[in-house]
Amino acid sequence: MKKWLKNKPLRRQLFSLTSPIFVETLLIMLLGATDVVMLSRYSDDTVAAVGVVNQLLNLVFILYGITTLGTSVLCAQYLGARQKNNVMQTIGVSITVNLVVGLAVSAGLYLLAPQLLGLMGLSDELIGRGKTYMQIVAGFSFIQAVAMTMSSVLRSHNKAYYPMYVTLLMNILNIAGNYLLIFGKWGFPALGAPGAAVSTSVCRFIALLLLGYILFKKVVPQFTLSCLRPFPWDKVKNLMIIGLPAAGEQVSYNLSQVVITYFSVLIGTAALTARTYAMNIVMFSYVFSIALGQGAAISIGHLVGADRDNAAFSVEKYSIHLSVLISVLISILTALVGTNIFKMLSANPDVIKIGAVVLYIDIVLEIGRAVNITSVNSLNAAGDVFYPFITGIIVMWGVATLCAYILGVWWGWGLAGIWLAMALDENIRAVIFERRWKSRKWQSKAFARRKA
Repeated sequence: MKKWLKNKPLRRQLFSLTSPIFVETLLIMLLGATDVVMLSRYSDDTVAAVGVVNQLLNLVFILYGITTLGTSVLCAQYLGARQKNNVMQTIGVSITVNLVVGLAVSAGLYLLAPQLLGLMGLSDELIGRGKTYMQIVAGFSFIQAVAMTMSSVLRSHNKAYYPMYVTLLMNILNIAGNYLLIFGKWGFPALGAPGAAVSTSVCRFIALLLLGYILFKKVVPQFTLSCLRPFPWDKVKNLMIIGLPAAGEQVSYNLSQVVITYFSVLIGTAALTARTYAMNIVMFSYVFSIALGQGAAISIGHLVGADRDNAAFSVEKYSIHLSVLISVLISILTALVGTNIFKMLSANPDVIKIGAVVLYIDIVLEIGRAVNITSVNSLNAAGDVFYPFITGIIVMWGVATLCAYILGVWWGWGLAGIWLAMALDENIRAVIFERRWKSRKWQSKAFARRKA
């Protein structure tokens, strides 16, 4: 680690990637949090319904991430190995696959919105509040599928600042759109949750247009559809080999979170509302970890493709230490002011009390989460994608989900018990993944290596 810290080119590369990704990720989180905060002025019940919808939509975005993650890893390794034609083919295949999958999934979610919300145990009243929001956001989710692919390509080319600028514009437009459409200002109708959904979807479409222009006009102007003739099925295979297990690990996590959300429904509306607020608050504790993990992954992908495994090893170790430090400091600060934050969001004393306790438990959770985000990104970037997937399924369901029911519902500890279970899960996986990285078994998993 100390040796790597003296390697200024690597350090500059890592932070040139991490800084814009951090701002972009923060802005993306603010995009979702803006809906929750502004809807909190509208109704606590609406917030609870939208929180469940967003939990389901997270699964959809991870599905789109199957090809997106594969694109990021393959492009990084191909760029490191200086295989430009493979880069162009990967871009074309990824956009095509995500567009087709996105259209199919969007149609399904639009048609099945009431049934899916019913499966989550929501009352008829809450289903009514969340149905239209889900149909609008989910129905246009294919836009986000293609935009995610374009952003991953730009990052792999060390152009992470472009998605950052686009996301900044999205946030500005979304705040304005929410103000007009949720509350009915300046002659617009007061639509509540559907207004937030319309605003978010329009902003995502604008972002897609901007990202497409930047990618094909400024970064890869040499891209042509001829690179897809004959269709490179080998690239589809590689995308799936990387993306399916890597996204599977995230799908497993979010499915377990969906089940845990159902446990919150069983505990009561106050617990569900507190969970929705808490999830939007604590994400700021790990936003830096997400950015650093993604930046490290791109850097490691380039280094592995260039056959520089020792440098890749050091990048991961340094990133872990920095990620844990920042996440824990932010989570401690958040816990100290937690009661005041919840008082700004809700007038319900039960919601405030439950949420404040959860934020203190979250300090321990963030230690494990910071390690997991960075180590899993690093293993995926090196091509070692099956180990996190298998480990994730076993530990998430065997610890987080099972213990959440035992502690939260059966023993009656409520949302605090659920958070304790999640903290235990994160820290167990953190130990396992770090041992995997130190074993260096990932060195034999690369998809591309620069020829001597």
